[in-house]
Amino acid sequence: MDTQLLIDRLRPELPAFFTRKVASEKTGGLYAPGTLANMDSAGKGPGAISAGKSVVYEREAFLNWLALRMEAVSERR
Repeated sequence: MDTQLLIDRLRPELPAFFTRKVASEKTGGLYAPGTLANMDSAGKGPGAISAGKSVVYEREAFLNWLALRMEAVSERR
């Protein structure tokens, strides 16, 4: 699937801020919540924000990160 098409379809589905679980659900399980947590710990995640007891992502930062990862994967093919 075209990266920009996927990003454009995801944008209205994601709230302004959302959890790792929501990120996993909305991307069809592309990244599991635990995988996102590990990537955040390694400094390779989408830029988590601590909000009380939760960790959330900001929609545009997440979508930009996802687009870059998808483009990197498609370049390797």
